[in-house]
Amino acid sequence: MRRWEHDDEGGYGSGGPRSHVPPGERASAPGGGTSPLSPGTARADPENLQRPPAEVRYAGELAALRAADDAPRPPGWALSLRAARRFICGDAEAGVSRKFVGDIALVERALVALATNRGLMLVGEPGTAKSLLSELIAAAVSGDSTLVVQGGAATTEEHIKYSWNYALLVSDGPSDRSLVPAPVLRGMRDGALVRFEEITRCPLEVQDTLLSLLSERVVTIPELPGPGGMAFARHGFNVIATANTRDRGVNEMSAALKRRFAFETVLPIADHDTESALVEAEAAALLRRSGVTLAPDPEVMDVLVTTFRDLRPDRGDGSGGGDAMTSVMSTAEAVSVAHAVGVRGWYLRGEPGNAADLVTCLAGTAAKDSPEDLVRLRRYLEQRAVHRVGRAWRQLHAARHLLAG
Repeated sequence: MRRWEHDDEGGYGSGGPRSHVPPGERASAPGGGTSPLSPGTARADPENLQRPPAEVRYAGELAALRAADDAPRPPGWALSLRAARRFICGDAEAGVSRKFVGDIALVERALVALATNRGLMLVGEPGTAKSLLSELIAAAVSGDSTLVVQGGAATTEEHIKYSWNYALLVSDGPSDRSLVPAPVLRGMRDGALVRFEEITRCPLEVQDTLLSLLSERVVTIPELPGPGGMAFARHGFNVIATANTRDRGVNEMSAALKRRFAFETVLPIADHDTESALVEAEAAALLRRSGVTLAPDPEVMDVLVTTFRDLRPDRGDGSGGGDAMTSVMSTAEAVSVAHAVGVRGWYLRGEPGNAADLVTCLAGTAAKDSPEDLVRLRRYLEQRAVHRVGRAWRQLHAARHLLAG
């Protein structure tokens, strides 16, 4: 994820809108050259990046969808709603992979909300792919998912709208050159979607910066004289925000700001087989990027997913386990554990990770929130895993002594 303050793509000039930099083209850095974190750099050498943005990872699919897209498009959109839905939810006949495992109706509602120029708020438990969905939508709609504000206690208005290059500000005064646009100003000028992650982690006064931006669709820059002091949003601009339900109450959004968003709840994956297939596929992709040439053991992946579902307060089917953890046992966390299991097995023994590695790697997940979670996990391994059938379950039970703590 690229934060705006790490970007080196110079000022845009307030005299007029800056043309959007398409994926695969290099953006100019101040004084010439190329920003090392620009989409063009990612496109030129994606294999050396730990996680290229969605528009780079799926560049071929996006290009094919654009070429074949003859459906009506909302103003400023790179794809029609139909093509954007196919990109996110997949189309086997067209060779488009499914990237978001969730409710297709939710994706449709999200796209419709953005097409009406209303902001989109994705809420849900941690690890339910809210950020992934916002990234995919931005890649489909704007061709660029890198306009990101990462919310937190230290986020300020400058992280959202604009700041100044103070060396140039002192020497030249307020000018196009000394202005440093933040993601929202860039998105308004380019006509692109802006992603605001963890918005409820921000102080209320920072959140309310969005009120006028979403209503009036203009950023006022009082330091710049003349027409340059007003930046009006171009077609295609909008905001996708995310918030964890566990953070509700950290900085609750004002009623006025809530009215400017359409709220959609992203739920955990309810089906065991679907979640298991997703964890195995995502872990395999991460392992390849980590230099691991062996695929994950499907039986170990099934044990991992079953364990996570058993230890959740709500396993997605309306029931809960007596050993429910306070730590977040999300699908994203399961993918991280599966990745660690594969890395451990390959680099320490030259083989796929096994259930004993799973016990070792689970400790880091269980110890995050409460020491009692380690007790719950140990009780699960001793009392419940022993009754499961299969080679991997026997290994899991036999390796229970490896659990730290």
